[in-house]
Amino acid sequence: MKHFSRTFGALLLGLTLASPAWSFNFNLNDLGKIANIAKKSTELKEVDENGEIAIGEGVASNLLGAAPLVRNDGLQRYVNQVGRWLALQTERPDLAWHFGVIDSMNVNAFAAPGGYIFLTHGLVMKMRNEAELAGVLAHEISHVLRRHHLNAIQKNAQMGILGDVLNVAAERNRNSEALKKVVSTGTELYARGLDKDDEFEADRMGIVIATRAGYDPYGLPAVLQTLDHMNPQDGSLALMFKTHPSPASRLELLDGMMLSNFDQYRGETMQSRFLKFIPQGNTK
Repeated sequence: MKHFSRTFGALLLGLTLASPAWSFNFNLNDLGKIANIAKKSTELKEVDENGEIAIGEGVASNLLGAAPLVRNDGLQRYVNQVGRWLALQTERPDLAWHFGVIDSMNVNAFAAPGGYIFLTHGLVMKMRNEAELAGVLAHEISHVLRRHHLNAIQKNAQMGILGDVLNVAAERNRNSEALKKVVSTGTELYARGLDKDDEFEADRMGIVIATRAGYDPYGLPAVLQTLDHMNPQDGSLALMFKTHPSPASRLELLDGMMLSNFDQYRGETMQSRFLKFIPQGNTK
């Protein structure tokens, strides 16, 4: 992951963020408190939304340079539709969210600052219904909401980079040296991963967001169970297992929260619609 192309995929920017024609009416009785969703981030206040988007766009360009989007317009529109519906349930519904499935059979998912979310085709093919897709997308959305990657850039960067982070918001030049340094530092995070606490927080928040959107809250745990049952020697899992806590540890931490608070919210799985876009066994 040291040398990525900086050519930003035009297909990503051209994806249609269609508003879903369906909706749900669930009263979640303040479930946001369960995930501590009201907790406010105080780090990196100096980087405004424009700076955040500039960093995320650069990181997304690097990720797409390593693996382009799957050439399937129907699939990309569908994932954007689900992702946008989830984002509407959050405190940042007006962010220009972009969702995409990248052409890699590795099993992984990524979030970049500013609302850029990617799933690998390999991960999507492990899913069985839309609730599972929504659970993973909501997990990644939570990383953006909590600014986990921006905070990690500041935490892990050398002192010389910190000033560059703060200057990104003031500089609107996408080719500035400050922005290039920050994007490079941010891209390196995807080989190391975030702190475990960030991943656990995104799990908790993601379940709340998916449930707010009317999905079965057990979608994300179901994906984690699938991953937990896979052969840990499978090469397609190498990066995910390196950069994330084990599925078993994530499931263990979610167990108490799920059993005591979410059994009453058995939402939609939307399996038939999911299989329309992702027929099982299809690799393209």
